[in-house]
Amino acid sequence: MDNLVKTELFKLRKDRSFWTLILGLLASGILYPMLIFFNDGVFGADAVSVKDLYAYTALGGNSYIVKLVPCILAGFFISSEFSLGTMKSIGASGNSRFRIYFSKLMIFSIGAVIISLTFPIVIMIVGAILSGFNDMPAMDYVVRTLGLTLLYAAAFASIMAVVSIIFTDSGKTIGFLILFFILFDSIFYALSQKFSFIEQIFNYSVFKLFLEISEFDISNGILLKLVLVPIITFVVFGLIGSLVFQKKEIK
Repeated sequence: MDNLVKTELFKLRKDRSFWTLILGLLASGILYPMLIFFNDGVFGADAVSVKDLYAYTALGGNSYIVKLVPCILAGFFISSEFSLGTMKSIGASGNSRFRIYFSKLMIFSIGAVIISLTFPIVIMIVGAILSGFNDMPAMDYVVRTLGLTLLYAAAFASIMAVVSIIFTDSGKTIGFLILFFILFDSIFYALSQKFSFIEQIFNYSVFKLFLEISEFDISNGILLKLVLVPIITFVVFGLIGSLVFQKKEIK
């Protein structure tokens, strides 16, 4: 297992799609606050609150990044290995499919987490520097929101990994996942308004709870739910993915 993890980590470090996505997010995180600070060519930082910039702009925009950008990585990091024949070589290495899948899921989740944390961290740092650290968010709020972002990024990554194993083609995987994460929230919400049992599922799903992590005041009970749901989701979809991979014919 240790060798498998090291191998997957090496692949992630060398993955061009991963670094292209990171560079794109770094550029976006740097340029976006500059558009706010430089209005009509005039620099104005006094009225800009880093707290609001982080809570509403960084975390708000990141809600799309967490669910959409790792879809691209999933297609290239997981699905493409089937078409390239890499997965067949890994399968013939003597390791169990359970270990192979979870090592790949673990490293893919790390990649998804790095992608998900890049944009809000960069925006906060750039905003703080440009504003002279005006009205900074509380450190416990930053730690809580980034920690929850980490958990939800891993949970969504576990769903992406299952789809990647099913389709085994990078183009199909990326296309399906992007459409799924764009449309599923709305469809799930609409159904929850019509059926009470679906409403209960929706209220305890990562799709709804992820939108609540940026709130400033969260009770201990809600915080516990926000922590447990993505962890359970990761475990459940991790097991589903491993079962699918066990029965998958690798050509």
